[in-house]
This record gives sequence, C-alpha cells and structure tokens, in this order.
Amino acid sequence: MGRTGICWDNATAESFWSKLKTEFYDRRTWPTRLEARAAVGTWIEHWYNRTRLHSAIGCVPPVEYEYSHTTTQDQAALQAA
Repeated sequence: MGRTGICWDNATAESFWSKLKTEFYDRRTWPTRLEARAAVGTWIEHWYNRTRLHSAIGCVPPVEYEYSHTTTQDQAALQAA
C-alpha cells in the first residue's frame, strides 16, 4: 500500500470487492448473517478461485494459474539440480 488517495495501490482489492458485490451480494438475500458469511466463503473457494476466468492472469482461474506456475517452477528446479 502506498500513500492515501493513490487508487492504483489498491486496484486489486477494489476489483475483488466490486466483483463480490455485483456477481454475488446484489443477486441474493440471506435470512441470517451466518448464512451470508458461509455463502461468501463458498463463492470465493468454488467460483471465484476455481471457475471464474481472470483476465489479468491469462483468462484462467487462480487455482489453475497457481498450479501451472508452481509446476513450472518445480520442473525448472529439478532440471537445474
């Protein structure tokens, strides 16, 4: 984080909150706060991280991107050894 009022420092977080609000919160209602919290966790783990395509990382889900990135690094380390 940088100085106050510098929007680019917080762009990733702002983008996430925007997606959460428009793709999730604004489309549903919950009887209790506990149910809303559980639903948010499920949305993040099952939709946002595993299914939703993210343009900043080549239009793949974050879990897939991390797996391919880790696998590539592991293979490079094995070849260097």
